Amino acid sequence: MSHCSFRLSVIRYPLYFRVPAGTSRGVYTLRDVWFVTVFSEGRWGVGECAPLPGLSCEASEGYGERLAGICREIERRGGFDEEMLRPYPSMLFGMETAFRHLEVGSFTLWDTPFSRGEAGIPINGLIWMGPCREMRKQIREKLRAGYRCIKLKIGALDFETEYALLRDIRREFGYEGLELRVDANGAFAPEDALEKLRRLSDLGIHSIEQPIRAGQTERMAHLAELSPIPIALDEELTGHHRPEEKQGLLERVRPQFLVLKPSLHGGYSGCGEWIAEAQKRGIGWWITSALESNIGLNAIAQWCATWGNPLPQGLGTGELFTNNLPLPIGIRPHSTPPVLGWVKDPPIPWDNGRGGEVRTSGSTGTPQRMYVEPPRMIAGALQTCAVLGLQRGDKALLCMPPQYIGAMMMVARTMVAGLELRVCRPSGHPLQEAKGPFRFAAMLPLQVFNSLQTPLERDRLMRIEILLVGGGVIDAGLAEALRDFPHAVYATYGMTETLSHIALRRLSGAGASELYRPLPGVSLSLSGDGALVIRVPWVSSEPVYTNDLAELLPGGFRILGRRDNVINSGGVKLIAEVLEEKLRPLFGVGFVVTSVPDVRLGEAVTLLVEEGEYTLEALREEIAARLSGYERPRHVCFLKNLPIAGNNKVDRKKCKAIAKKLALGQKKLDFSRKKP
Repeated sequence: MSHCSFRLSVIRYPLYFRVPAGTSRGVYTLRDVWFVTVFSEGRWGVGECAPLPGLSCEASEGYGERLAGICREIERRGGFDEEMLRPYPSMLFGMETAFRHLEVGSFTLWDTPFSRGEAGIPINGLIWMGPCREMRKQIREKLRAGYRCIKLKIGALDFETEYALLRDIRREFGYEGLELRVDANGAFAPEDALEKLRRLSDLGIHSIEQPIRAGQTERMAHLAELSPIPIALDEELTGHHRPEEKQGLLERVRPQFLVLKPSLHGGYSGCGEWIAEAQKRGIGWWITSALESNIGLNAIAQWCATWGNPLPQGLGTGELFTNNLPLPIGIRPHSTPPVLGWVKDPPIPWDNGRGGEVRTSGSTGTPQRMYVEPPRMIAGALQTCAVLGLQRGDKALLCMPPQYIGAMMMVARTMVAGLELRVCRPSGHPLQEAKGPFRFAAMLPLQVFNSLQTPLERDRLMRIEILLVGGGVIDAGLAEALRDFPHAVYATYGMTETLSHIALRRLSGAGASELYRPLPGVSLSLSGDGALVIRVPWVSSEPVYTNDLAELLPGGFRILGRRDNVINSGGVKLIAEVLEEKLRPLFGVGFVVTSVPDVRLGEAVTLLVEEGEYTLEALREEIAARLSGYERPRHVCFLKNLPIAGNNKVDRKKCKAIAKKLALGQKKLDFSRKKP
């Protein structure tokens, strides 16, 4: 690669399996991958480094640190070559993908009939190890879906049980048109492996992957020579980095097939060497994933398509994860047999590699400036698009102030997923201008509240299929008004420091809830004083300590209020937001609870209310009915308008100063008098 100026970033991303995935080496429920993002001259590229613990030769506790060090070395050199990364096959694959993406400027990495959506890649159906009943269920589901090549993981159960299962498959579904492959992952003992292979041959097995453990070269060569079932090498290929090592292994073993995984066997360049040597010797091969996310799977599939191999490939793994990323590849279920193909056109890449500065809201203090790295925004955008199922071509609305993180992340989601974004002037009534209909929009509570007040805007609001509401308090009245909406409405929880939301709370439909549910990969805890602590792996390795007092519950959490809005009145700690929620039916949105200094109590609860048709006497009675003794305000102050920060949130710092000034010399509100 020619010398150039590059900047690289690494982001760890946990993938969560929908169901536990069993192999003879153990059961996977979670697997970590690392996205490496490269920036150069306003362009960017992303690749995936996905070592498999216990299998990849470079997998270790310090993998992420080693990868970060290699990124710094690539920056210093101005590029990389294959020799530099031969000992690190998953890193080589990630770098090759990232720089290929950078070069072509798109997730369409190679121009083939596959990447143009004109042809699919034949794939096998994968059956994970587990109880016989569960494996039978998996097999029937795959066959009903149209698969004609089934690969079964074996070796976790006793051989007789697995043999009986395979025999029953043949009895039930026959031999014609159904190819059975098995993968032992090295589970057979060398002493009885040949006898087991002879028995399996009666069942018309197409091939067996790695019957005995890797590293027993002479015994594997003996099996390859005598086995009645063709042998495919998989783990045996791991750790052989140099061409002469590959040549020597194939000369000694002479297998019938190779199973190639770019993340394990040297990326595109290393696998290309394996293919060249195999073809010289008449050895067949196919390509499989190593349980990568769609970033890696997309790259492997497109590279695989350049070879035109007609054998079923092992690439149907993208649906294994709950939080996979929304790239437009997937299994075409109506094909016979099923193929991996393009579901939609590839997304538009985000080409801003310079990063940017955003401002915190300033709703509880002085607004702060924060530099945001594009790789982290990309990762956060990919996460949201995956959770919400956003796809290229979905129409989206941006109607928030552009200098805040919410607006910046809408742009990031647009670029990552290829949305069609409509930008309108930020205002309290964005749907006066924006007609829609929109599949996706994010709005402030005040914008939603205002839109509900007129029939035209309400109708446009109800047509939005996925609506995020965040950046302010969603009171019970607004939540109730949104409950009957026909589409998905979510309250969001997040902040600038977490690059927008990290949790969603469903407001509409049967799934409406009082709890925020964190996005996959987010972990939560409470500090000593009950404030929420957030860990977001794609944002930072360090936790984010918030000022939000929270209650952690099974399946989610509830926000009680902000730590800096706690009022210590006579030794009783009161949360301003809790008092506001109790008073909201009385005032709607034009009020705020704050405090002023008090000689006797320390802090006196104070109520600021926008001017309206209120009398102090009427308010005294209404407040007394809603708040207990310590909660009741000592001062009620009227003003024309509450101060608002630049993001349409109430400016609590200014409210506190105004309350102190207005309450000075004011007679305290007396709740001791009885109603006449």
